[in-house]
This record gives sequence, structure tokens and C-alpha cells, in this order.
Amino acid sequence: MIEENGNSSDFSAFTHTNTTSAILITAYSVAFAGGGIGSITMSFVLVKMNTLSVTTTAIINLVIVHSLLLFTVPFRLHYYVKEKWVFKMAFCKVVSAMVHVHMYLTFLFYVITLVIRWLVFFQWKDKVEFYRKLHAIAASAAVWVFVMVFVVPVLCFEYGRSGSYNETICFKFHRELQQGSVKALNYAIIVAVACITCILLGLQIFILVKVSRRLSTSLWSHQEFWAQVKNLIFICVIIICFLPYHLFRAYYIQHMSDFDQLESYNEVFLSLTALSCLDLLFFVLSGSRLFKQKVVMLLSRLPCC
Repeated sequence: MIEENGNSSDFSAFTHTNTTSAILITAYSVAFAGGGIGSITMSFVLVKMNTLSVTTTAIINLVIVHSLLLFTVPFRLHYYVKEKWVFKMAFCKVVSAMVHVHMYLTFLFYVITLVIRWLVFFQWKDKVEFYRKLHAIAASAAVWVFVMVFVVPVLCFEYGRSGSYNETICFKFHRELQQGSVKALNYAIIVAVACITCILLGLQIFILVKVSRRLSTSLWSHQEFWAQVKNLIFICVIIICFLPYHLFRAYYIQHMSDFDQLESYNEVFLSLTALSCLDLLFFVLSGSRLFKQKVVMLLSRLPCC
């Protein structure tokens, strides 16, 4: 897959098998369709809101982040179907980097949203909201300025610089992982994401147990319970979409030169992160009265209930 001699001829052919290509096409197609519907629907919901809380601001930023990724998805699909990159290599780097930018920005906004919701739950704050829309815009702009100043230049000037690449082959910028500093950074990110995920899950389980004990008789009809269910959606997305990629990446970095197909497996795990675009669709559904009624009806039929 990636040889030490840096010979670009190793990158002259489309290496994904038919099965891998089918998985990648399916994953990104589902993310594009479901993410598009969710983003559009959530946009209408946000327009109707009068208050601009920190949570609402984070959701607005999620819509923006998902939309940026969804813009690049058709180009990925075109490449996986045609098995040839017909655009410029510079744009390939943008499309490739966008998946990673999307993943970590989404993770960041998830953590911010959960922390704010938990501050309210533990009554450290009655409510957390911006007193002026300008404050919300400033807070969001601070995050995006940080990305534009510190992240984008690194991606533009350092991403894919370790050697020459075939212009018709995309998403094969793995030589950087041979550098010690890049390996160390990747390991640090993997440990950070895994630890934060465990902490988030542990706190949310604690809160759900506390809520279920307090609202034992009216659990399924109480607003507070459904608020915690929405929190759980954030964590489930992290566990299902983000955590597998990071856990596999630890193995991938160590064994990336062992056999060619390992690179395709890495791409499959990376495609799972794009499915996080479905979160907005789940948020809209979990807030609908019909969805809640169906869930309550289903749970009432279970023997344990």
C-alpha cells in the first residue's frame, strides 16, 4: 500500500474491491440523503425558534458543518463509481480533509451541547442562553476563526506533501503517517476521543438512572426523560460513527504497510463517520409527538414493562 521508497507507482491504480466500493457508495449515499433531509428539516425548526440558547447555537453550527461535508459527498461518490478522479488534485485534498474536519467539529459541538445540557440538569445554571444574537454569532465565529486560522492552513500546506501522487487517484494521503510526529498526534487524538467518549457515556448513564428513579411512574410521558434521550443520541452517534474509526486507526497506523487491503478497511471505517449527518434527522423524529407515542406503545408491549 505505502512503501518506504515513496514510489508513486504504488498509487497508480484504484485498489478498492467491488465489495469495498459498494460499502463506500452505500454509506456515503445514505449520509447524503438522510443528512440532506435532516439538515433541511432542522433548518425549518430552527427558524421558528424565538430564543437562541447555547444548545440551539450548537445545533445551527452542526447544520453548517454537515452541509459543508454533504457538498463534497457527490464528488466522493463520483470517484467510487467511476474509479477515477477527474478533478484537480488540490480539490481532492479538500474533499479528503473535509471528512476529518467534519468529524472533529461535530464531536466538538456534541461535547459543548452535552456539557451545557448537564449544567442545566445539575442546576448549576437555570438556563444557558445568549442575551443577544450578536453574542451567539460571536461565539460561533470564534470557533470557525480558530478552524480557519489554525486548521485550514495546516491542511493546505502540509496535507499530502510527503511525495507525489497520481492525479487520477484520490484519498491516498497516507505517507504522512510514517512520520513520528504525525503518529504521535494521531495516538493523542485517539486516546482523547476514547477517554472523552467513556466519560460522556458514564455521566449520561448516571443521569438516566437518576431520572428513571425520580420519574418511575411517568417516565415515558415526561419531558425531562425525552431531553435525556436526545442527549443519548449524541453519545450513540459518537460510539457508532466516530469511535470505531479511531480504535481501528490505532491498529492501522501500526500495520499500514502489512497488506494493501488494510487501506480500504480504513476508508470503510472513515465512511461511518459521515453517517453522523443522520443525527439531525433523529433529533427531529425524537421531538415529534407521533414518534414518542410509537416508542411508548412499543415499550409497553415488552414483558419487562
